[in-house]
Amino acid sequence: MNDRSFFRSVCALAIPVALQSMLQASFGVVDQVMIGQLGGVEVAAVGLAGKFTGIFNVVVSAVGAVAGIMISQYMGQKNTAETRRSMVLNLRVCLILAALFTLAGVAVPGRIMGLYIEDPATVEAAGRYLLIVSGTFLPAAGVTILSTSLRCMEKAPLPLYAGIASAAVNTGLNWILIFGKLGAPALGVTGAALATLISQLVYFVVILVMYLKYRERAENDPAGPFAWGQYLSMLLPLLVSEFMWVLGENVYAGIYGHLGTDATAAMTLTNPVQSLAIGALCGLSQAAAILTGKRLGDGDREAAYQEAKKLLLYGLAGSLLLSVVIFLVSPWYVRIFKVETGIRELTVQILAAYAAVMPFKVLNMIIGSGILRSGGKTTYVMVIDLMGTWLFGVPLGLLSAFVFHWPIPLAYLTLSLEECIRFAVSLVVFQRRGWMNQLKA
Repeated sequence: MNDRSFFRSVCALAIPVALQSMLQASFGVVDQVMIGQLGGVEVAAVGLAGKFTGIFNVVVSAVGAVAGIMISQYMGQKNTAETRRSMVLNLRVCLILAALFTLAGVAVPGRIMGLYIEDPATVEAAGRYLLIVSGTFLPAAGVTILSTSLRCMEKAPLPLYAGIASAAVNTGLNWILIFGKLGAPALGVTGAALATLISQLVYFVVILVMYLKYRERAENDPAGPFAWGQYLSMLLPLLVSEFMWVLGENVYAGIYGHLGTDATAAMTLTNPVQSLAIGALCGLSQAAAILTGKRLGDGDREAAYQEAKKLLLYGLAGSLLLSVVIFLVSPWYVRIFKVETGIRELTVQILAAYAAVMPFKVLNMIIGSGILRSGGKTTYVMVIDLMGTWLFGVPLGLLSAFVFHWPIPLAYLTLSLEECIRFAVSLVVFQRRGWMNQLKA
C-alpha cells in the first residue's frame, strides 16, 4: 500500500470515529447544561449514577477492544468463519456482563448509590435515575461489539450515522421530558433517564440493521476448536488495566478535591475541552488497531511496523496543532462560564498544562490502545499502564498535593508526567517488535 492509499485508509477509519467521539462529547455538555438547571441535588445524582455506569463502560470497552483485535486479524487472514465467531463470542460475553450490571442496577439502585454519598435526597434521586438507566446496559453492549465489527469491515461512517441519530433523539427527549415541553409532564431526573434509555435503544436498533445489511457471510465450513487460552490471555489483562485505570482516575479526582473547591471547579471546566481534543484524534487509535491488526493477520510484519510508525507521526502532528489551538483559545473559552475570576484563571492555567502534555497523551492512546494491542499481547499494555499510573502518576500527584501543597495547575502537570514515562517505555516495546503476533485460528 503506497503512502497516498494508506493515508486515505486512515482517514476513512479515523475521521468518522473522531466525529462520533466529538459529537458524543458535545452532546454530553448539552446534557450537563440541561440537568444543571434542576439544582445541586439533581446534578450530583446524575453524576453519581455516571460513576457506576462508567465502570460498566470500561468493562465493556475492554471486551470491545479484544473483539477488534480478533476480528481485524481474522479478516487479514480472510477467515470468515473465525471472524464471525469472534464477533458472536464477544457479543455474548458483553451481554452476560451487561445482564449482571443490569440486575444490580435494577435490584439495589439505592444501595449502590449509597456507597458514593450519604445524603438521603441525593441517594434517592440517584437511585431513581440508575434504575431506569440500567436498561441501557444490554443495548450498549450490543452497540459496542456491532460498531467494532462495522469499523473492522471499513464501514466506519455507519456507527457515526447511528450515533448522530441517537444523540439527536437524546437531546430532543431531554428537552421535552426534563422540562415538560410539548405537553409532556416535567419529569426532571427521571425524564433525563428515560431520554437516555430511549436514545440508546434507537442507537442499538440502527446499528443492528446496518450490521445485518453489510455483514460478510461465513463459510459453510465449521470453525475449529476455539483457543480459550489465547482469548483469556487477551481479555483478562485488558480488564485489569481498564479497572485499575478507573481506580487511578478516582484517586486523581480525590487529589483535585483536596486542593479545594475552586480547584475542583476549574478542573471540571476543562473536561469538555479535554474530551473534544482527545475525541478529535481518537480515530487514529482505532485506525491503528484495525489496520495494524489486519497486516499482522496477513503475516506482513514489516508493513505493520512501517504503517504503525506513520500513524504515530500523524498523531504527533495532529496533537501539536491542537495543543497550540487550546493554548490560544483557552482565555476566550473560560468566558462562557459565569464563575469567579480566580476559577477562570486556574482553568486557563490547567489548560496550558494540558496543552503541554497532550501530545504524549495522544501518542500513548495510539501506541497503547491501538498498535501494541493489535497483536493480541495485551499484557504489555497492562504492565505499561499499571506502571505509569501507580508507580509514577499517583505518587507524584499525592506528593504534589499533600506534601508540597502545590496549586492545581502545577499538581496536574506533575502527575501528568507519567504520560511521558509511559510513552518512553511503550516506544522501547514498539521498537523491539515483540508485540507483533499473529492470532491462531
